[in-house]
Amino acid sequence: MALTRTQRHYREGAAELELGDGFFREQSRPARDLSVLLAADQACGVGQERGLRWLDLMAGCGIRALRWGLEAAGRCAFSPEIWVNDADPDRSAVLKSNMKRLEQKGCPLHLFAQSAERLLTRAWLDGDRFDLIDLDAFGSPSALVQPALKALQPEGVLFLASTDGRSPTGHDRSGAIRRLGAAARVHPASWELALRHQIGFVARQAWMLGHGLEPLLSFSDGRTFRTAVRLLPHHAEAELNSLGLLARCDVCGNQQVQSLLRLRAWEACLCPSGSEHLLIHGPLWLGPLQGLDFLRRLSDASVPVAGATGRLLHRLLADSGSPARVWSTAELASRLGLSGPPSVSALVQALRDAGQLASVSGVMGGQIRTNADLQMLLQLCSTVGGEGP
Repeated sequence: MALTRTQRHYREGAAELELGDGFFREQSRPARDLSVLLAADQACGVGQERGLRWLDLMAGCGIRALRWGLEAAGRCAFSPEIWVNDADPDRSAVLKSNMKRLEQKGCPLHLFAQSAERLLTRAWLDGDRFDLIDLDAFGSPSALVQPALKALQPEGVLFLASTDGRSPTGHDRSGAIRRLGAAARVHPASWELALRHQIGFVARQAWMLGHGLEPLLSFSDGRTFRTAVRLLPHHAEAELNSLGLLARCDVCGNQQVQSLLRLRAWEACLCPSGSEHLLIHGPLWLGPLQGLDFLRRLSDASVPVAGATGRLLHRLLADSGSPARVWSTAELASRLGLSGPPSVSALVQALRDAGQLASVSGVMGGQIRTNADLQMLLQLCSTVGGEGP
């Protein structure tokens, strides 16, 4: 639930600021915490070797940039430049007022009221490159992805948000074609597939520019889909293998994945009719959604975060996002006629005992990630039984 316009003064982390009259969601704090953690990680790493440049591209009231300056910038050996932009001129006064604390600290600060595309293009033309770009978009950010990647330093991080949930979850199939260049269908693991569509789109844009891509973290609350990716100087063969298609039978629920590099005919599913009921998703990202070593480093950073952020990091650390096939325990129980879904943890343990890869999904509740085929999954699910925690 968003704060009302009368709740104008707000405190978060080390920041105290005025929210102004624009839209603000207090519940999005985990995303802002992670943005600060991303900046702090750079400050303690490459920030000890050279100056950094961070861009809050759609700043709103400026809370992310303010927290960068107060909670992360002091860790750098060289003062980072903080660029703050919001295209709405009505936000300029509150943005300028909130940034005064950074100016008082002597932080190199640049304020803009330009369209995001104009600022990114100008930065690219002028040779200004950013180590961190936070692109907290309303709707689909697809048109801004390539300009943002062009403005990133190699090894820089793009923290991307999209509130376009209908296109990548298959509820607006023509929208997915227009915005992602991909086929999206309805799937029980809809949040996960939305994130995979998003990463797949960013990867294709990075490859077009001659770069590679490494996903660092991916999560969603069902209304906003967020991914942080590192831009690499060159792509690796493993990345290309990570772009592919996912097929799901809308009758028996069987799932298959294929890399575009090795695309061939789909195998017959469990239905008597073969593969005629397969719904194809993609191209999308089939590789890991998280960098676990990177997340461990973030978790160890001495940045105060909300309890919800700590719980989110804990979930993501337990699930790399690989393999790409995810199963809803409620759907499995329904197919078996069980009275309720099985215990997720018990089913994961049963799969591991059977020699399969398995983990609890960190993206959506009540779902498991495994490389086991559907027949084994149903058999173990039946053994575990229903109505588990």
